[in-house]
Amino acid sequence: MDTATNNTDPSAAAVPSRYESQKRRDWNTFGQFLRNQRPPVELHRCTGSHVLDFLRYLDQFGKTKVHLQGCPFYGQPDPPAPCACPLRQAWGSLDALIGRLRAAYEEHGGPPETNPFASGEIRVYLREVKEFQAKARGVSFKKKKKSRKMDDRSTSSTTPFS
Repeated sequence: MDTATNNTDPSAAAVPSRYESQKRRDWNTFGQFLRNQRPPVELHRCTGSHVLDFLRYLDQFGKTKVHLQGCPFYGQPDPPAPCACPLRQAWGSLDALIGRLRAAYEEHGGPPETNPFASGEIRVYLREVKEFQAKARGVSFKKKKKSRKMDDRSTSSTTPFS
């Protein structure tokens, strides 16, 4: 056996990263969602509309209070009292979910040009959710400027792709 090419512990390779575990769980959940549709939807027939339905379905499990426009706390980041506004999925959670599902789709053989998670309607939906939640909670989602370090160790890219 050539030990120069096999210097990783095989038991360590069997444990998926947190990201890989989440991606697999999200992929399985989405597949179950498609199978539960009436009539069931085959993955190769999945469109951006199915993805939007999935995101809206997930809202019922959200933990982020999103104030409605008629709420007296609309636009306040830290309301002084409870209200009846709904709990929703946070924009950041949806954005990360779409990133994982987009990668999983292609890993499962889906062609990038037909990836329903990369469609324009999904990008528009995520942008609208982000803007609405920012207004409802009085939070600004301004892009942060990246600080430039002068040493060579900071040359790696930190741009997230999702």
